[in-house]
Amino acid sequence: MGRPALEVADIFREHGPAWREAQRGHLSLAQLKVMSAIVQCRTAALGGHVLRCEGCGTDQIAYNSCRNRHCPRCQSTAAQRWLDARQADLLPVEYYHVVFTLPAPIADIAYTNKAVIYGLLFDVAAEVLQTIAADPKHLGARIGATLVLHTWGSALTHHPHVHGIVPGGGLSPDGTQWIACRPGFFLPVRVLSRLFRRRFLEELQQLHRAGKLQFFSEHLALADAQAFKQWLAPMRQCEWGWSMRSGRSPDLRPCSPTCRATHTAWRSPTAACSRWTSAA
Repeated sequence: MGRPALEVADIFREHGPAWREAQRGHLSLAQLKVMSAIVQCRTAALGGHVLRCEGCGTDQIAYNSCRNRHCPRCQSTAAQRWLDARQADLLPVEYYHVVFTLPAPIADIAYTNKAVIYGLLFDVAAEVLQTIAADPKHLGARIGATLVLHTWGSALTHHPHVHGIVPGGGLSPDGTQWIACRPGFFLPVRVLSRLFRRRFLEELQQLHRAGKLQFFSEHLALADAQAFKQWLAPMRQCEWGWSMRSGRSPDLRPCSPTCRATHTAWRSPTAACSRWTSAA
């Protein structure tokens, strides 16, 4: 594959200095390091090695990669391997693409509590899918899913959300047969979204009681239990971002880890299954 006409590194080289100056005081050291790594990736700045053709003796210089998890160059190969592996897992059934999104206020505190809130996002999304699917009023089956974390959106702002690829059916409670959902209809969106909102807020409140959340700057007052409870109250009423769509041959590209998520940031939705295919 040839080099694209324009890369992120080219944009950083051309406009990065002026942008960093304009954003002075608002960029973290980690963000600055990422920009530096992308600019230096596969250039003489990182050194390299010489490849020689044993047939004709031609030499070719290959510069080293930065191997930063945010670098599109370094992650493109890993992303393709990830997609190929997931494609091999697919079953010959209809699939559904679901997205679980956090409201902006919770996303704000997630920025300084990444491990616990991202983990909670994974766990609650999986729990909700399995709980509603297991209900005989809806599907009555044990399902599985592939879940992928994206930590920012298309505008390149912090926007944590989880994408899920879910087969349209699952195993019967006794594990003897496949139970398919109705064509074009997986699970009721309103029921899923309400349960997701309730369970996430319950678990977030529990994290606060356990002292596992950290607060800084304008959120410092939320360390107080009563203040945190009042802060959560409006989010029990507002609509949270949610989407679901179906497809006979699922397109895994929306879940591609390139740029927006590392290829290691995916989980099986159940502790009992090492891969979602064994649960569906």
